[in-house]
Amino acid sequence: MARVVVIGAGIGGLASAARLAKYGHEVSIYEASNQIGGKCRTEWIGDYAFDTGPSLLTLPAVFRDLFIRTGKRFETEVGLKGVDPAFAYHFADGVSFDFPNLSLPEVCNSIEKALGKEAADEWHALMQKAEHMWDASRGPFIESELPSIASLLKRKGFLKDLRTIAPWKSLRGFTADATSNPYLQKIVDRYATYSGSDPRKAPAVLLTIAFVESTFGAWHLTGGLGTLATALEKRCVDLSVKIHLNSPVSQILVENETAIGVTLESGEVIHAEKVVANADADLVYNSLIPSSVKSVRGERKKLSKADRSLAGFSLLLGLDNSRVSGDLPRMRHHNVFFPSDYDQEFESIFAKNEVVEDPTIYICAPDDSTMVKGENKEAWFVLVNAPRHDPKNGVDWNANPREYAEKIIAKLDSFGLRVSERLDVMEFRTPADLEATVRAPGGSIYGTSSNGPRAAFMRASNRSPLKNLYCVGGSAHPGGGLPLVGMSAELVAEAIGRADGSTSIDRNHH
Repeated sequence: MARVVVIGAGIGGLASAARLAKYGHEVSIYEASNQIGGKCRTEWIGDYAFDTGPSLLTLPAVFRDLFIRTGKRFETEVGLKGVDPAFAYHFADGVSFDFPNLSLPEVCNSIEKALGKEAADEWHALMQKAEHMWDASRGPFIESELPSIASLLKRKGFLKDLRTIAPWKSLRGFTADATSNPYLQKIVDRYATYSGSDPRKAPAVLLTIAFVESTFGAWHLTGGLGTLATALEKRCVDLSVKIHLNSPVSQILVENETAIGVTLESGEVIHAEKVVANADADLVYNSLIPSSVKSVRGERKKLSKADRSLAGFSLLLGLDNSRVSGDLPRMRHHNVFFPSDYDQEFESIFAKNEVVEDPTIYICAPDDSTMVKGENKEAWFVLVNAPRHDPKNGVDWNANPREYAEKIIAKLDSFGLRVSERLDVMEFRTPADLEATVRAPGGSIYGTSSNGPRAAFMRASNRSPLKNLYCVGGSAHPGGGLPLVGMSAELVAEAIGRADGSTSIDRNHH
């Protein structure tokens, strides 16, 4: 069995480590910060807990599989709870409606009540197309290491699948062919931002996110999504994985175009047969690997051509309802407030590289008593899409971010949410903060965006061209978001297992 070093204790690093340790490898994780979880963390501030990274779990089967294969049942390790309704959508003209969880017919009924039967029928047709896209893309594009375009062309039925996936169409263009309803168009546009992308450029296949949400459900973990990281850490410890915190890696050691270990910033050298990088691919290829290494020039070139994903500006709001009298708005778990001009948001971020004046506002307001201490309290995580931290060419997020935070709170008050009156705790996190805490360049949440039909091929491959180096996490294939990161870890563990003959592959489980 191999000695494996994992760089980073995010979800991808922990999940890879657990699988590899179960296969019998000797695994050590080196994490730069003082805690595990990467972007997936639940933070307590006073009496309030906030999911400051992912605030929604879809495709829980990915983690069910991971836990079963490493010796435990997922549901006994975390409190998995369906979120119903899955989302509440609010529009600038006062129209609002819910998307019930795990029921396309109920979603269509909700749309029909708000927008009429034609809109409901159009949504149903869109979801049928999304299902066909999912069926066509999950095998070759999501649940497999992404091969070259040439090898995909040889795949049986690939041309038929290609017509279904329609890579030449943007998400915006695909939706416009199916409906002219502006409310439905805005909801679909939002799925591009799930991968940090622009719906005017992102591929139509991102519509599959809507299908996955509707079919496999929206889920919460009792105590916050950060409990997933804690449960994975426990899996690792039980499997004898050694986790070293406050241990930033300064360089991947390379000899004869082969990764042979890492050097820590302390100067300590750790030798290994395999290196798994759960760090932003940009950081891995442009900072951790010596510039003289020839085998990774292609990966560096890919990264230089790819659009970086958008970043996010978040507010952590602790609300004490005992401070006010009268009726308060009843918030859903997940709430989205759209502006009147959604395009202005994408123009600001992707074309002008400037702060969005009137952004879409997402509010996660969990109905979870374990995330507050005391009565009549609510912990809101508020997120708006934002340009990356780029002091030279764009936005310097260290320059007066509080003013932007106060502007968003004023906007929430204008919706009738009465935030200022009951505000007990207020903190904010900027793209610059994200860059500093989890080493995500510019605070880009997902590494590269999905802008353009070739975007999937621009992501870092799970199996690096540098021998014995593997990439896992949101900036590697198949992309960002908890389920895809979980699949990424599976692909990496299987690739190492295949290389060493230590695992037999059974992939029919999602």
